[in-house]
Amino acid sequence: MLSRKSKLLILKIVSLFSVVRGYNIPIIILAQYLSAIFILAPEKGALSILLDFNLFILVFASSLTIASGYIINNFYDSQKDLINRPNKSMLDRLVSQKTKLSVYFTLNFITSLMALFVSWRAFLFFSAYIFLIWFYSHKIKKYAIIGNLTAALLAVIPFFAILLYFYNQISFDEIENHKSHFAVIFAHATFLFLLLLVREMIKDLENLKGDLANNYKTIPILYGEIISKKAITVLTILTVVPVYILIEIYDVGYMDIYFYACLIVLIFFLLYLWKSNSKEQFLWLHNVLKLLIVAGVFCIVLINPSVLWHGKKLLLMTHSSFLGML
Repeated sequence: MLSRKSKLLILKIVSLFSVVRGYNIPIIILAQYLSAIFILAPEKGALSILLDFNLFILVFASSLTIASGYIINNFYDSQKDLINRPNKSMLDRLVSQKTKLSVYFTLNFITSLMALFVSWRAFLFFSAYIFLIWFYSHKIKKYAIIGNLTAALLAVIPFFAILLYFYNQISFDEIENHKSHFAVIFAHATFLFLLLLVREMIKDLENLKGDLANNYKTIPILYGEIISKKAITVLTILTVVPVYILIEIYDVGYMDIYFYACLIVLIFFLLYLWKSNSKEQFLWLHNVLKLLIVAGVFCIVLINPSVLWHGKKLLLMTHSSFLGML
């Protein structure tokens, strides 16, 4: 039997896991690696990317920054979450605010050291990212439109860190040859950004009571639910643009199946949106968008599965060369 102290320690670990949303971190890590392998640098091969130590440091630093971001967001939203998420809020409160801040500063310190190990540019990048997350949690998120845009932008910034890492490895003469490649990356990023922005606006409808009680100036509060639904509808329709570019202009392999499925789901999403008027219904819509985003992470593999075989061939060639040297 566990002692009372052991049970309390386990509860606090579970609470901290809930605060940093530990269930999201593995998905973010997977998304960054799959993006690097299949979108950002498919010519390198999977094995080469997985064995890139500097890339590992950047991905790990991104994960720690996001975890610390969840902590500071939870710190400032504690009163609002008591209304919007009472059950989760009670679990999160098992860890004191002082402990949360201590973990927050520790994670950011480790992130800064890791980024500095890669380069001074990485250090500046993550320092700015950490500051922007804090400023968003402390001030920006309380305001309509700019809060939604910033939240969606913060979610895609880690992928730009990986993009800049590979971009710095390209010579000036090769940039011209990679223009179409960058266009594909931008189209993927735009689609993801729009989905994230729609999700943030759905969250505003879902959290209306808590936002109103804590003086948040969200779109539903300032302009009403109908205007908010119209804005969500327009943004959802705009996802057709990057999807068209990716499917018709560029080659995304079998991932076009995912994009076609997304468009079908988003049609039903909009139909249900205009029938929704309760927190439970908006939560369901929120979960549909989360499912689309997570499914998109796994479907990145469909772009070009042969990259995996290329990685295996590279390993065999390296092994053969090593045996030849012997």
